[in-house]
Amino acid sequence: MSEKGTIFVALFSGINVGGNRIVKMAELRTFFEELGFSSVATYVQSGNAVFRAKKADAASLTKQLEAAFEKKWGFYSRIMVRDLGWFERLVKENPYPEVAGDPTKLHAYVLEREPTAEEIARLAEKCTGPESFEVNGDVLYLHAPDGLGKSVFANLIPRVLKVPGTARNWRSVLALLELAARGG
Repeated sequence: MSEKGTIFVALFSGINVGGNRIVKMAELRTFFEELGFSSVATYVQSGNAVFRAKKADAASLTKQLEAAFEKKWGFYSRIMVRDLGWFERLVKENPYPEVAGDPTKLHAYVLEREPTAEEIARLAEKCTGPESFEVNGDVLYLHAPDGLGKSVFANLIPRVLKVPGTARNWRSVLALLELAARGG
């Protein structure tokens, strides 16, 4: 870890969806800066932030951010915090390299924890359409050939898997990795 700290990515769930729970990205950047983080950058409206923290680990940062966010905005947002190395592995270990060039058809679900074999098997039983998925640790990769919007299976994932998470399309994943690799 350098003197300047470690780069992390924070993924917010349930903000700026369908005109509800609006959080402006400029306000989100200020929020991170007021908490003492540096090199803060945000990406698109769905709540993605890259930041640098001097001393911390993802778990303690998650608790700190969730509590401070709820206090400031008055509602809870589940936040997934991961470091740069984790994001690099996520991209490197993509089991669907052949669809990486069509980012609307590939999504990564960042999960709060690694699902059990039983949870994955239960989800596999529901995967009867054109989609396919693979779980690698705390990431679920979803290939939806008809796009996420038309995917019945994608809507089942949170309910069936029962592991909290937040999804990003592959374009967002790559953009966040690039932002993080540049240092925010």
